[in-house]
Amino acid sequence: MSSYKAPGRLGDSSLELKTDPRTNTRLLAALKAFGLDGKAPTPDVQVTASNEEIAALMGAGEQAFEALYEALPNELPSDKDEPEIEHTIETIKGIDDNDIKLHIHRQKRLTGQKLPCVVYIHGGGMTLLKTANKVHQRWTRSLAAAGAVGIAIDFRNAYIDGQHNPFPKGLNDVVAGVKWIAAHKAELGIDRIVLQGESGGGNLSCAAALKANNEGWINQIDGVYALCPFISGGYDWSQERKLKEIPSAIENAGYLLDPHNSALTKKYYSPNDGENPLAWPYHATPEQLKGLPPHVLNMDELDFLRDEGIAYSRKLEAAGVPVVASVNLGVTHAASLIFRQALPDLHNTTINNIVTFAKSLKPPAARL
Repeated sequence: MSSYKAPGRLGDSSLELKTDPRTNTRLLAALKAFGLDGKAPTPDVQVTASNEEIAALMGAGEQAFEALYEALPNELPSDKDEPEIEHTIETIKGIDDNDIKLHIHRQKRLTGQKLPCVVYIHGGGMTLLKTANKVHQRWTRSLAAAGAVGIAIDFRNAYIDGQHNPFPKGLNDVVAGVKWIAAHKAELGIDRIVLQGESGGGNLSCAAALKANNEGWINQIDGVYALCPFISGGYDWSQERKLKEIPSAIENAGYLLDPHNSALTKKYYSPNDGENPLAWPYHATPEQLKGLPPHVLNMDELDFLRDEGIAYSRKLEAAGVPVVASVNLGVTHAASLIFRQALPDLHNTTINNIVTFAKSLKPPAARL
């Protein structure tokens, strides 16, 4: 037992992705090409900083990630064999009389057939990234190519070109989109609805289900599939609390993402709702979880968010919610989405698992 060393930075605080023996070799090559194989930088901005200072950091972060997403190659040779995908845009109104675009992807040859709908809610900490960027559009196309109708909701980020849209504005947009989709099943050619997102999109998927459960319309949501969900808000917790509840926050700190940056994102997104379950679903009570539809949670081994997703799956199971949880070994946060070309097997397996889950759920009429 004396030779045991805890994994990652728990056992060696000097470790980086390029020196952690668990890192997938193909992923490491892709990370190295963009200088992402070291420790993610920690911003100088403190959580006590002004909203304007944090907003400036959010803006810089969005530019950096959008540039990365645009630069990363994500094409595969098999793309040429994909069925033709139709992309249409529907614009609806949110509760603030704001416009919300729904990006709808569907196989053209399946027009007229009833298909499951995967409502895609993109990541970015509920704060950053564009719905229609290259990575997110490719993901929704992949969902459609696998046999679902993929609908991406263009919700309001907490940061949009300097405009502050804190919680619950983004969640309200997601809810408005889900309700509209549920009310237009016939014209959309869909028969069941799964909410799906990675990171901040996983947060909003889980939060929308909690809100629907609380408000009595959960029967309109048939399932939730969250990848690497960003749900605890515990990024500025004490070392002791992190070790007790979410040790991966220390084990994988600085692997692609920096926890202090996430603490700033938390403050910008929800300055007054640190443990509100609709802002941070990790904090939902057993009573709030009871009655939720089936969930799947899929985490990444080298992600500092890994253990909050695992903890949430245990809370769901204890509340009687059907749940399956798994961990992708050797990869970083949202690798199945971000690094499609480097990890095509992981991308395709994840997409197929999401659509298979959606198809496995009984349509509402069959549940009566």
